[in-house]
Amino acid sequence: WYQRRVREAVVSTQSTGAFRTIAVRTAALCRRAMATEAGSTFPLTFSSPTSALFNEAAVKQVDIPSTTGHFGILPNHVPTIAILLPGVVSITTEAGDIQKFFVSSGTATIHADSTVQILAEEICDVADIDGNAARAALEASKSKLASASSEADKAAAQIEVDVYEGMVAVA
Repeated sequence: WYQRRVREAVVSTQSTGAFRTIAVRTAALCRRAMATEAGSTFPLTFSSPTSALFNEAAVKQVDIPSTTGHFGILPNHVPTIAILLPGVVSITTEAGDIQKFFVSSGTATIHADSTVQILAEEICDVADIDGNAARAALEASKSKLASASSEADKAAAQIEVDVYEGMVAVA
């Protein structure tokens, strides 16, 4: 329906060449962003400073938590750079299996050639999170935040709180 609406807008404003150019470009970008002409997989590199979990592995979809909200990455996604928030990265493999990992922070880069790189500060399998340990660490980090005196100490404690809240949410 979107492409039909853009065509209607272009036709109804034929006299405005600038609008037509913008509308055509917008329609092309929307097609790319919605991955309508996508292949079935794309190469994913997913790593931390200590390990590489996926190295240019073919995957069908990746869902990430970012500062602009949670979003899914499919083949032929529009090029993007995103900052990761503490949360779950879900990866749908070529075989259709879904693997879930908790990340503390990091970046995701989606390139024009459909390759995706996710670099996380820390990664752990969601199944490995101990809910009780995460809750205890959350309480300790909240106490640390409440007693922090300098701005640097407050910022460090707030990061800990954010990470442990994310872990508790998925445990």
